[in-house]
Amino acid sequence: MECTLRSAIRQNSEYRVTVDIDLVAFSAELSALEEHLARCRDRIERLITPLSSSEREDILSPLYESERLLRSAERAISRAERATR
Repeated sequence: MECTLRSAIRQNSEYRVTVDIDLVAFSAELSALEEHLARCRDRIERLITPLSSSEREDILSPLYESERLLRSAERAISRAERATR
């Protein structure tokens, strides 16, 4: 992602900086990140499957939590990516 400083404008004794971002590249990076998170979530699901019939809550509980957090991160990244359109 390339970011270039465009200008600094003095306003009310503060500087406001505007940044020119290549939104196409930014969107592509977010999309790639979302796909990576999905692959990580899939790997965790594959770890959960053989354990799901066991009594190993000490292992399953953190795996389920990780899966849930990755799914939440996927949705947040997806929202950010859609906002770039």
